[in-house]
Amino acid sequence: MDDTQGTDDTEPVTQNRRQPFPAGFLATISEGWAPRDDVSPAPRDGAASAARRRDAVSAAFPGRRLVIPAGDLRQRSNDTDYPFRPHSAFAHLTGWGSDAEPGAVLVFEPRDGAGHDVTLYFRERADRTSPEFYANASIGEFWIGPRPALDAVAADLGIATAHVDAFRPGPDDLQVDRDPELTGFVSELRLVKDADEIAQLRLAVEATARGFDDIVRALPEAIAHRRGERVVEGVFHRRARQDGNAEGYDTIAASGAHACYLHWTRNDGAVEDGDLILIDAGVEVDSLYTADITRTLPVSGRFSPVQRRVYETVREAADAAFAAARPGVPFRTVHEAAMAVIAARVAEWGLLPVTAEEALDADRGGQHRRYMVHGTSHHLGLDVHDCAQARRDMYYDGLLEEGMVFTIEPGLYFQADDLTVPEELRGIGVRIEDDVLMTASGPVNLSAAIPRTADEVEEWVQRLRA
Repeated sequence: MDDTQGTDDTEPVTQNRRQPFPAGFLATISEGWAPRDDVSPAPRDGAASAARRRDAVSAAFPGRRLVIPAGDLRQRSNDTDYPFRPHSAFAHLTGWGSDAEPGAVLVFEPRDGAGHDVTLYFRERADRTSPEFYANASIGEFWIGPRPALDAVAADLGIATAHVDAFRPGPDDLQVDRDPELTGFVSELRLVKDADEIAQLRLAVEATARGFDDIVRALPEAIAHRRGERVVEGVFHRRARQDGNAEGYDTIAASGAHACYLHWTRNDGAVEDGDLILIDAGVEVDSLYTADITRTLPVSGRFSPVQRRVYETVREAADAAFAAARPGVPFRTVHEAAMAVIAARVAEWGLLPVTAEEALDADRGGQHRRYMVHGTSHHLGLDVHDCAQARRDMYYDGLLEEGMVFTIEPGLYFQADDLTVPEELRGIGVRIEDDVLMTASGPVNLSAAIPRTADEVEEWVQRLRA
């Protein structure tokens, strides 16, 4: 990274690094530039859908001034920032995805009659006579490249725009993440996806499927490296950046006993023949919609008998969850169907001190949850755990509806030091996760093209590893 750092009044200065600009530079830097060709684009795909969402928010909060910030850059260390990613509610209501501007604010200004005037405020780019252009390493175009103009964004998104300096917060504003009612509403607004959102999720799943193929091809390289899990992570990162914006969440590349740690993202272990590797990964496309898919692979291309038994039990649980998912049934039914299979099988294997029926008792049971402590499903969309601020009676206790997109992801995890299970099971962790669209006729597995059964997975690994 270039160590040169100038300044203007918008950027704090680290004085011991500052290099002053000589008079000759200042006299000529604003001259000799070709005119900017600012062509207003046609509205992007999804702009009309975002407008309908704004209308729904406006109707729900008559007479109230609403503020939905995109958020700001966040410091990673010293004078470097994390990549910017706008707030999901902001992205949902504007249609502005990976190209959104830090510091932008979407404001619903109530009209005297009814409804709201909606304005998107953000920092207009400075012209080339301003010190911001050449001296501000955070936002100056000399440093980070072209930034969007107000008129172009207005045409692109179909929203009135204004410079952020004109925005003034008010004492009675309702702001996302500060007002519970507004925060809950914009979260629940995402429970049912429209056609544009579903199309974006399909793109994310397709890119993720290509990433899983990349991983399988790279298994020999992963085996050869002392940090083979990092090889897997890196291969998927390359696909996510090539075909999308980034990963939707930190990739889990958990080989061997690491697969028993539900959120293993350290990814610093070896990948060895004979082990299983659990990969939980999703590509986030430029619209910021993300996939969330897990596959557990035999590194050698063959499951051992005990690995196959655990794997197919998890698949049985997933299939039971699919069978239970229908429009009009409670969302929690999906989890209950999967857990019934998990409880029955671990009871058959002699792992429970009670019967499966007793373990499934809502008040006194739960012994089987030792081996699958997480839930089976969550909503999916702009966030990997989408709609998280929705009310319980709209989420876990809510009814499945056409247009909802959610995961089905049962698992079994027998940690290496768990003395309640036979030694042959210790260190085996399996999860199978698919992304599911609810339709009027039942669930559609968006990730069905990625092999799921033990036989299909073995064929897949052997074919692409060759």
